[in-house]
Amino acid sequence: MPLMEAGILALIRDLLPGGRDLMDDCGALPATPPGQTLLVTTDLMESGQHFRLDWHPPDLLARKLLAVNLSDLDASGARPIGYTLTLALGAEIEGPWLNRFMEGLAAASREAHVQVLGGDTVGRASGLGLGLTAFGFASRWLRRDGLRVGDLLFVDQRPGASLRGLRKLQAGQRWDPLHPDPDLAAHLDPRPNLGLGLKLAAMPEVHACLDLSDGLSRDLRNLADASGLSILVAPDLDGDALQGGEDYSRCFGSDLPQAELEQRLERALIPVGWAVDRGAAPLLVYDGNAPRALPDLGFDHFAP
Repeated sequence: MPLMEAGILALIRDLLPGGRDLMDDCGALPATPPGQTLLVTTDLMESGQHFRLDWHPPDLLARKLLAVNLSDLDASGARPIGYTLTLALGAEIEGPWLNRFMEGLAAASREAHVQVLGGDTVGRASGLGLGLTAFGFASRWLRRDGLRVGDLLFVDQRPGASLRGLRKLQAGQRWDPLHPDPDLAAHLDPRPNLGLGLKLAAMPEVHACLDLSDGLSRDLRNLADASGLSILVAPDLDGDALQGGEDYSRCFGSDLPQAELEQRLERALIPVGWAVDRGAAPLLVYDGNAPRALPDLGFDHFAP
């Protein structure tokens, strides 16, 4: 039996935290507390472009949809409060699949203490489009344009695992919940260290931060360009670490030494570079004799 809008809305109201309050054309955002800034982020995920329905279990896909947005907020120093959800459902999406998706999203929402605030649904001929817009409050908006010369750059999770997971899926390996492969988990069910961004934003010695999602060579470039500097990339990073995307760690710059940062943040960090005066390129790497430009190895949605 094809999905009907009334049934989809009933599922949202019954399963998602905050769903019972969705009875009108509009939803309401909580009032912004004094001294804080309301931040918003949006991600769109399309089948065939960002995921494959035959690879991605629906509950994990829902968790990932929420996680990638909450990771953006967290890297900006924001505490998430809620989200709007947009579903574009093709004719092949059936009730049991959507139930598992909603159950996964509901569980992830409860874990993150966020609720649905509104959204929209639409049918289409085929495929699946998922849109989520998340909101959060920040006492200090931790941006990407504050990097300073001499800052060391770190990430809180080693990059490259999601790319390895994607390659395994392309080679025919599939997710087995009884024997979870860590690389597949990194790609299908990423778990960013939410809450770390709030700690970073509370430290004035942390000058810039972003969510590592487009690949280290792309996101370090974004930091460098936003701050008008160059970044000298750590020499021990392999190709997967530089190219891989969808890592969802915090990538930040600070003038504190690594040992002090690790002690204050209570976690190990991976050094990925340091900020230098603007040079011939935004991203530089030593070739053994002199620094040379490091190309952008990140994924481009609009590349042919």
